Amino acid sequence: MKKNIERIIAQPAAPGMVGDGFRVYNYIPGDTIPQQRISPFLLLDFNAEIDFAPSNRVRGVGVHPHKGFETVTIAYKGSVAHHDSAGNSGVVNPGDVQWMTAGAGILHKEYHEQEYSRCGGPFEMVQLWVNLPKKHKLTPPHYQAITAGQMNKYFLPEDKGHVNIIAGTLNGITGPAQTYSPVVVADLRLHKDATFTTSLPAGYNTALLVVDGSAEVNGQSAPKHSFVLFATDAPNSASPTAGEEITITATEEAVILLISGEPLNEPIASYGPFVMNTQEEIIQSIREAQTGKFGVLED
Repeated sequence: MKKNIERIIAQPAAPGMVGDGFRVYNYIPGDTIPQQRISPFLLLDFNAEIDFAPSNRVRGVGVHPHKGFETVTIAYKGSVAHHDSAGNSGVVNPGDVQWMTAGAGILHKEYHEQEYSRCGGPFEMVQLWVNLPKKHKLTPPHYQAITAGQMNKYFLPEDKGHVNIIAGTLNGITGPAQTYSPVVVADLRLHKDATFTTSLPAGYNTALLVVDGSAEVNGQSAPKHSFVLFATDAPNSASPTAGEEITITATEEAVILLISGEPLNEPIASYGPFVMNTQEEIIQSIREAQTGKFGVLED
């Protein structure tokens, strides 16, 4: 059975700036997709391709806290560097993924990598926030730095493209990212006229972002930068993981991000970079950040 499309959402009318280094279109939560509707995903910001001019001043986002969830940075073009209050640092290059578990709380900053900033050029990124289940919200902060070479791949027949499996299992291939609840995150790279078919559980919240190019998804047109939100059906009680089919045919060279996850079905209390289960926990998180519990990091 095919997974029904609930709606196809066009690119938001105008981007916003995150710091001075990320020009993003916000799809989740957006105006029409509440966080509970797409749980466990909390936010999806898409930095559609833009050319940054060469600069001796590094653009980016200054020091800010995170607590209670995970940030997933997927680099398509350009390079991002980061530091945190636990002494971690690194660079996310094209094809790489940084999966940061903020957990019990951390201070963090991210910015254009120095050489990229000096040279300038095309920049294209996605940042996805994944909620942590209540029992894991206070897990110690840590990173998974997944390079392009570490990505597990599903290859389409006749050299029609491939799929980078970042997390979860898709068509028998399991991605390297370890997660705290069942999710699938995959980066599809499809040549023109290529068709990719997969099956995902009926009860999972599932969506596609057409990063580049265009496609036909279960018979409907999905243009560049559109967001395809699938209907979420009640799981079959006899077979909770029974799948529903998604068929994607690229109408031109296409890059598509697929996200799918089992809803957490827990309360969501969020305030900026804090996502907990109650307002009392949010107040406590703000107090912890203000009193230095997350450590120290220079801007």
